[in-house]
Amino acid sequence: MDRKIRVGAVSYLNTLPMVWGLNQHDFSYGMDITYNYPAKVAEALLNDELDVGLIPVAMIPRLRESHIISSYCIGATGPVASVCIFSEVPLEQVTHLYLDYQSRTSVNLARVLLQEYWNLAPQLLPAGEDFITKISGTTAAVVIGDRALIQRSVSAYTYDLAEVWIRHTGLPFVFAAWVANKLLPDTFIKRFNQALGEGFSHVDEIVQEAAYTAYDLKKYFTEDISYTLDDAKLKAIQLFHQKISLLPPL
Repeated sequence: MDRKIRVGAVSYLNTLPMVWGLNQHDFSYGMDITYNYPAKVAEALLNDELDVGLIPVAMIPRLRESHIISSYCIGATGPVASVCIFSEVPLEQVTHLYLDYQSRTSVNLARVLLQEYWNLAPQLLPAGEDFITKISGTTAAVVIGDRALIQRSVSAYTYDLAEVWIRHTGLPFVFAAWVANKLLPDTFIKRFNQALGEGFSHVDEIVQEAAYTAYDLKKYFTEDISYTLDDAKLKAIQLFHQKISLLPPL
């Protein structure tokens, strides 16, 4: 391409091992990298304001053209810690549920599991920026990302959505993948993947630089998040797309 490739990354802690390489590598000079929360990255990719982004997998079917270009992702093969329903009462007593505005994947995952696994139908509420403060009584919320790591020590009940999906389907889960909205040069894709992988040999350094105290980031990066996009995860994306296609519109 005759210009820098526009890359949308996510401003969550769980992306640090991947974006470390993008920021450290000389290759970064060939990219224009911006950061936002997942739904905003997806919106920019839909509007062709980006060429590639780390987007919620629920958004992939909305793209006119889509190419998963990386073997790295934000996934889970067990509890993920940072995508949960938080409540002050057991889930079966919840009457209202706020849906985090920052990721369509997590919202739809909650909707699938409420319907298929828990057989529950609380009233679903759109979330404003202060929705976490409204978790009280029989009102719960889907919370994702760094805020969820903090909320784990606040709420009485935590329901890890990746853990429940795995229990329900027998498959891992993928929250976000690196998706391009157009064909990109093979040379870029190869170097991009190499850069994404560099941080995984610098996890201790990344943890130290982050200086985060609300949760054990070493555990988060090496146990909770599963970054490899393998065949089982691709199968999980396909199954998830099938399930959310049957959900009524919000």
